Amino acid sequence: MVVIAVIAIIFVLIYLDDKLGQLSFRNGRKKVVYPERRSDIALYVNGRHLFADYFAELHRARDHIHILFYIIKSDETTTPFFQILKEKAAEGVKVRVLVDWVGSLGLPKALIRSLRASGVEFAYTRPPCFPFLIYRLNRRNHRKITVIDGRIGYIGGYNIGREYNGKDANFGEWRDYHLKISGEGVYDLQEQFLHDWEEATSKTVADKHRYFPELPAGAIRHQLVATDGSALEEQYIHAIRHAKKEIMIGTPYFIPSRPLFNELMRALKRGVRVTVLVPLKADHLFVREAAYPYFYRMLKAGARVYRFYQGFYHAKTIVIDEEWCDVGTANFDRRSLFLNGEINCYVFDRAFTRLVKQAIERDLTRSEPLTLDFWRNRSLLDRGKESISQLISAWL
Repeated sequence: MVVIAVIAIIFVLIYLDDKLGQLSFRNGRKKVVYPERRSDIALYVNGRHLFADYFAELHRARDHIHILFYIIKSDETTTPFFQILKEKAAEGVKVRVLVDWVGSLGLPKALIRSLRASGVEFAYTRPPCFPFLIYRLNRRNHRKITVIDGRIGYIGGYNIGREYNGKDANFGEWRDYHLKISGEGVYDLQEQFLHDWEEATSKTVADKHRYFPELPAGAIRHQLVATDGSALEEQYIHAIRHAKKEIMIGTPYFIPSRPLFNELMRALKRGVRVTVLVPLKADHLFVREAAYPYFYRMLKAGARVYRFYQGFYHAKTIVIDEEWCDVGTANFDRRSLFLNGEINCYVFDRAFTRLVKQAIERDLTRSEPLTLDFWRNRSLLDRGKESISQLISAWL
C-alpha cells in the first residue's frame, strides 16, 4: 500500500507540475512570422549529400558560423565536424554552437571543454530548472539552424550524427528533408539564431550589424515562421482548409490535435486527396501506435497512408495542391504543436513545391500501404500499446 501511495503522489505531482507549467507559460508562448522573402533554395533528401555540402560551406566560412541543433552526437560522423569548428575558430572566425539540453545530453564534457578551449562558444538551450521542472523538460528547442557568414543558411529535419548519415544499422537509410538557403531568407535565420542564443546565454550579442550583410533576392518566394508551442496548429488548419485537390503529409510522428485532425477529415469529405507518409519502424516507444486511431478513421474516409520501409523516415513536410509546401523542423504531432520551439519554411513556388512532391512520391515507392485489414488484425500487444499511447499522447 505504501508503494502504491508513493506512486500515486508522484503522478499527482507530475500532473500538477505540467498543468501549472502550462498556465505559467501560456502568455509567454509566441510565434514569429518573418516577412515574405526571395531566396535560392536547394532541397537535400540524403544525409551524405547534405553533410558533404554542409562541411564544405563550413570550411569556406570567413567571418562567423552560427549553429543550432536539437541533437549533435559524438561519433565518427561528427568528429570532422568538431574539427572544422575548432580550425575555423583558430583562424579568427566567430563560432557559436547552441544545442538543446535534452536532445544533446550525451555530449561528453571533455569534448565541450575542448571546443571552448579552441575558441568555440558553446551553450545549452533550455536546461531544466525549477519551478515546473517536468514541464520545462518537455519544452524543447527543436530548431535546426545554421548560418554561415550571414549569407548561407540551412534549415530542416537533419541533426548531426552517424544515424543521420545512414550509418546506423538499426535505422538503415535515414530519410529526411533539409533546405539550403542563399538570399534574403538567411537574414531571418540569423535573426532567429541570435534570439535563441541570447535567450540561452542571457547575454546580448555585440556588434550585431556584422551578422547581417546586404543580401540579394533569389528566385523562390518563401516565408520563415518560428513557433514556440503556439500558433502552429492554426497555421496548419488554415493551409488544410484552403486545399482544393491534394494534401501530402510526411512526418515521423502523426499525433495531431483534435481540431487539426477534424480539418483533415473535412478535407477528405469535400473530395481532397489526402496522403500521409510515416516510417514503418519507430524510434520512440508508443509513437507508432499513437497514430493508429487517427489512421483508422482516415482510411475509412478514403485517405492513403503509407509506411516507409527502406530505413527510417524523419522528414517534416506538407504539400498542398502543388502550390504551397512546408519544409522545416515541426512534426505533425502535439509536441511540435504545443511544446517545442520550431522553425518552418513555407514556400510559395510551384516549381519548388513540385520538387518536394516528387521527393515524397519517390519515397512512396519504397513504402507499404497501411490497410484497414492490417488495422483490424493487429496484435494484442499493439492494441495494448495503442491504449497506453492515447493516455500519454501529449508527451510523445
